[in-house]
Amino acid sequence: MKTRYLLAICSLPSLATAAFASDADDSRRFTAERVFDLEYADDPQISPDGSTIVYARKSMDKFVDQVVSDLWSIDTREGTHRPLVSGQGSSSSVRWSPSGDRLIYMASNNGKQELRLRFKDTGDSFSLAQLEQSPGAPVWSPDGKSIAFTMLVPDERPGFAKPPKSPEGAEWAKPVRVVDDLVFRFDGAGYLPKGKTQIFVLGTEGGTPRQVTDGKNGFDSPQWLGNGALLVTGNEAEDADLDPIESEIYRVDLSSEAVTPLTQRDGPDFAPKIAPNGARIAYLGYDDELRSYQQNNVYLMGSDGGGATNLTVNYDRSVDNIAWRPDGKALIGQVEVEGILTLVSIDLSGNVRTLVEDIGGTSLGRPYAAGSFSVASNAGGSSPIIAYTKGSTNRPAEVAISRGGRDGRQLTRLNDDALGHLDLARIEEIKISSSHDGREIEAWVALPPNFRPDGSFPMILEIHGGPATMYGPYFSAEIQRYAAQGYVTVYANPRGSTGYGEDFAQLIDLNYPGNDHDDLMSVVDALIAKNYVSKDRLFITGGSGGGVLTAWAVGKTDRFAAAATIKPVINWTSMALAGDIARFVSRHWFRAQPWEQPEEYWRRSPLSIVNNVKTPTMVMVGEADWRTPAWEAEQFYTALKVQKVDTVLVRVPGASHLIARRPSQLIAKVDNIMGWFAKYDPVKKPEAED
Repeated sequence: MKTRYLLAICSLPSLATAAFASDADDSRRFTAERVFDLEYADDPQISPDGSTIVYARKSMDKFVDQVVSDLWSIDTREGTHRPLVSGQGSSSSVRWSPSGDRLIYMASNNGKQELRLRFKDTGDSFSLAQLEQSPGAPVWSPDGKSIAFTMLVPDERPGFAKPPKSPEGAEWAKPVRVVDDLVFRFDGAGYLPKGKTQIFVLGTEGGTPRQVTDGKNGFDSPQWLGNGALLVTGNEAEDADLDPIESEIYRVDLSSEAVTPLTQRDGPDFAPKIAPNGARIAYLGYDDELRSYQQNNVYLMGSDGGGATNLTVNYDRSVDNIAWRPDGKALIGQVEVEGILTLVSIDLSGNVRTLVEDIGGTSLGRPYAAGSFSVASNAGGSSPIIAYTKGSTNRPAEVAISRGGRDGRQLTRLNDDALGHLDLARIEEIKISSSHDGREIEAWVALPPNFRPDGSFPMILEIHGGPATMYGPYFSAEIQRYAAQGYVTVYANPRGSTGYGEDFAQLIDLNYPGNDHDDLMSVVDALIAKNYVSKDRLFITGGSGGGVLTAWAVGKTDRFAAAATIKPVINWTSMALAGDIARFVSRHWFRAQPWEQPEEYWRRSPLSIVNNVKTPTMVMVGEADWRTPAWEAEQFYTALKVQKVDTVLVRVPGASHLIARRPSQLIAKVDNIMGWFAKYDPVKKPEAED
């Protein structure tokens, strides 16, 4: 599959609370506690006949400090909106039966996921099986009689000694953990269980699941190819871990359990979707050229794997999700287009036509382009009925429906009660020319409610991660918090960002960080020239790839009053040998191992220019981050300390690379950043500092 791959927490309570005293009316501002009021829609699934949408309604549980998910339904004709599954822990991954009479979904049960089936007419539901491991990716068979899903099959852990039995009641140390896999821990999952994910099939009346694959490297993403066969994705090559993006599409015959590869090229092939008539398979992939970023194309092949053709060879955007139109004459794809997440129609000759341009809104913290859609499979006619998450600048994701590619009709108003009476930031788009080569760079500016272009406002430059990702004009709790406290906040898509064509994204290939820094500084220059901000009140922050560019920027310039680098890579050598995507880093971002090109690894590491840093810099990282592990942040913190640069290290207990996944963590992240910036703002001096 493609990869898009102080020792205690410093809470700064006095800075975060006292720095922003103002005459503003808190009843109309997006204050910290309002994060817990937010809701958003996710994964809307439309029934085969287009009459009903079931979606995950996500909200913030104040008592457990988690995002929780209930299932709600919407009658697309009458607009009736009601709970379907609620109060039973988080429920998700709902999928309609082919006839639309039943649904399967995942539900949490004592910390483990279970697979449940619900009857539409009565509302009765039951657990399909007692499963030892959590299931995933459930999908209906065409006749509605079976479910295919994934589940971990444990392996025996390696070991070289058998410990003696401890006496009854003794408290011995935990046994040693022996590791023999290249990837043995992963961000968000921690240390991985020993085993492989395999495919199972289960009757829809419940019972005992049947394991139908036993691949040495495992399989995932099952899709039914008729009632007697499955399509799955995997990598059965020797030393598969050494090629982390490689995958093929396989056919699994359920009677013999024979596994046959349908694709065989060097590069990822994944996300197969079977045409309504079963004769063709659409899928995503690309030829691996060992680049740091490569776009997905849409391919079409026969059901036997023959006659593969690239439908989007002339379309310069990456397609990240596909579904068949009900009549089988075209596909619907989700793509990133210049900051906007877009649905397009791709006919079987490769012609691409825009359908919907307001999909998004499921990235609550920062303004990433993220969303999902589904298509009514049996609605009749050539015009598809599409349910999707609708994004906007002033609301998280809502549910919307589009018929035939016409403008979508919004069906929910989940946040009007929480946000409708607030003075939110106004989002303004700007386009500037990079000082490096004149290339156009797109950015968005969040203007505080009391903004006036008098050159007095403080500015925060917020940099996205990835680096192969894309920001857009979407609601962001973090951006709104900054703006509510008076900061003009700008976020941009510098070179290397997705959504602007493959050449633009590859401009940082073997040169990251590099001229993307010039793009970002040009955005700052533009805001100063527009008299939006004060040149003496400039601040910079970013997470992950944005953390890299923040650390790089303070080594290149002292124009910022303060900085906050969040979960950065500081030393590419340690990243390429100890991060969870270490092999991807060395194989695709450097195309050499650290001992083969040590000078190149050092040249691109922010640590190589740390001696230039004079800017007061906060360093923040999650203690359970295995994507950019804590030792990356610690190297930068220690280097700044020994040079007597003002710095603090903020460690977030229990947080993974998704450092603001829990509501309180999002609040703590943003408020501590603003508290740090206030300490060095020549105008906003914290009253409680002394």
